[in-house]
Amino acid sequence: MKKRVLITGAAGFLGSHLCDKFINEGYKVIGMDNLITGDLKNLEHLFPNPDFEFYHHDITKYIHISGQLDYILHFASPASPIDYLKIPIQTLKVGAMGTHNCLGLAKDKKARMLVASTSEVYGDPLVHPQTEEYWGNVNPVGPRGVYDEAKRYMESITMAYHSFHQVDTRIVRIFNTYGPRMRLNDGRALPAFIGQALRGEDITVFGDGSQTRSFCFVADLIEGIYRLLLSDYPLPVNIGNPNEISLKDFAEEVLALTGNRVKIIYKPLPVDDPKQRQPDITKAKNLLDWEPKVSRKEGLAITYDYFKNLPPEEWHKQPKEFISNK
Repeated sequence: MKKRVLITGAAGFLGSHLCDKFINEGYKVIGMDNLITGDLKNLEHLFPNPDFEFYHHDITKYIHISGQLDYILHFASPASPIDYLKIPIQTLKVGAMGTHNCLGLAKDKKARMLVASTSEVYGDPLVHPQTEEYWGNVNPVGPRGVYDEAKRYMESITMAYHSFHQVDTRIVRIFNTYGPRMRLNDGRALPAFIGQALRGEDITVFGDGSQTRSFCFVADLIEGIYRLLLSDYPLPVNIGNPNEISLKDFAEEVLALTGNRVKIIYKPLPVDDPKQRQPDITKAKNLLDWEPKVSRKEGLAITYDYFKNLPPEEWHKQPKEFISNK
């Protein structure tokens, strides 16, 4: 009998790639998403597959799944600043109540659960590169606090269920990831740079461009998550690519790739924007025999090809607006 896995946030960038991975590995997959930031286009290729089913549901409400459930991967959450700054309360609720509901389901079904945490738990780090033992430098009342603290709470309640209820849990701390199915308008550096280049606009770098990021191609990340789920290690594990680059140099790489003749322009740095971000992946190497395989040059070429072949109206799509229920 095939094992069944529930993936929350299934219509998002990472969630949809996880659905593909588990289908390819021979699982039955239940995708769940309220589509507040996800897009069914990311999943429509799976709809004819008898091993895939989709539930349109908000996991901050009670979750019911009938029958056996072996694994839960909790990936529901706005993940880009452009979204979570607009829907701060939903972001906190999905990290708190959504995680609580998933853990309750895992306890009931005796399922193993993996939660998607983030490098944002390290805030603007004072330690470089960041190991899992670093507790972070987070501003809980700053604009990014809604996302950072939602994920930190998620880790805390997951460990509480693990130690108090003996729920079998895993925690992945995800660093910057890119690849096909990212939204061009999601506000993060890579899609923003490529979108601007495609539209023939000047590329915007915030600050002086000296701040660094480490970009991991999505296929590498998904493999790391899969290995972590099947491991026996319950504490957080960094999954990301430690190859660090300044945003100025990265913007120049994107320009070279696209062949555009636009300029790089500089704007003020947003509040609490981290100056450095680089994972220490020693644990992932030792515990999971995992490290990234796809070079940035190769991954960028695949990603640029994906964006270039989108319908041109996608290049001009504005970020989603959300209606406040005041």
